[in-house]
Amino acid sequence: MKTVYVVDAVRTPFGRHNGALAGIRPDDLAAHVVRAVAERNGVEAPDEVILGNANGAGEENRNVARMAALLAGLPVSTPGATVNRLCGSGMEAVIQAYRMIALGDASTVIAGGVESMTRAPWVLPKPERAFPAGGAELVSTTLGWRLVNPNMPAEHTVPLGEGAELIADKHGITREQQDAYALASHQKAAKASFEREIVPVGDVSRDEGIREDSSLDKLARLKPVFRKEGTVTAGNSSPLNDGAAALLLTDEDGLGGREPLARITAGAASALEPRYFGLGPVEAAKRALAKAGRTFADLTTAELNEAFAAQTLGCLAELPDLDPALVNPEGGAIALGHPLGASGARVTGAVAHRLAAAGSGVGLACLCIGVGQGLAVVLER
Repeated sequence: MKTVYVVDAVRTPFGRHNGALAGIRPDDLAAHVVRAVAERNGVEAPDEVILGNANGAGEENRNVARMAALLAGLPVSTPGATVNRLCGSGMEAVIQAYRMIALGDASTVIAGGVESMTRAPWVLPKPERAFPAGGAELVSTTLGWRLVNPNMPAEHTVPLGEGAELIADKHGITREQQDAYALASHQKAAKASFEREIVPVGDVSRDEGIREDSSLDKLARLKPVFRKEGTVTAGNSSPLNDGAAALLLTDEDGLGGREPLARITAGAASALEPRYFGLGPVEAAKRALAKAGRTFADLTTAELNEAFAAQTLGCLAELPDLDPALVNPEGGAIALGHPLGASGARVTGAVAHRLAAAGSGVGLACLCIGVGQGLAVVLER
């Protein structure tokens, strides 16, 4: 097995829903980061481009990786594959690239993900017979369940926010704890510098979701979204976003004298009851660390994607050996944003950059996935 290095990691700023990046197609966002990571590292022809995307129903043209490679100006001989593990799609792309290089099937791969939740289309189900007399309903593909199979048990199809409420119930997580966590995410993000990873899109160079003026008082005024007397609000949840991220992975031969950010030593997936999807990172993190021959005590930094404050706090409650002080030191998705297909690549790249800045260490990147899954990657330097 070959050693797999992360040479570089870039991302766009993450735009708000209907915000600064709303006018940019997802394939163009993807091409932007693919082009940027290739150009700033002198890569003319990677062996493969693998991108994650959770939608695929619109301007992604199903295989957005191939589209992005062509739009980025890479040689037409560059293959492209798009993978979908919902919120974990960007990390799934990185894991697949890691395995491809480790097995010797490729030397240099660009892997990442993209999502434009603003531009996610409405879909119209096909009628069961030609020329129906009645009307038809358009269904949004922005987020969550649509066109659900009637044979699927109802407990498997609860809304994502209700799943966060269930985790809050399970672990006794209060509204106040969730709001405090959300505020801390914004405060950390506001103090952080992301110049090492952000490649501006036009004049947009900063994540739109960061709220420096957030406060516990403002968060407390927001009404619960999923239950009348619930605890999950728009303020302690990740928003809808647009953005893309890409990593350059290679083996020893592909380094070409470049100093890598880190190396990937393991990746793992897990699954559990769909309604408790937010706890997916718990088992995935344990499996990835075990595969890498590491423990939580070895970690020097970690990223745990913040789909919801309740979900993140629930994971921390079930991972008592993970030091919360190591987790998301520059803020997380509640502040930075969560463009579904891109988030897994963002958290992996963030860990790689922090390891490089420190000069050594062990990092963990993990995230939850709708319908009850989790993914995790271990990086070292």
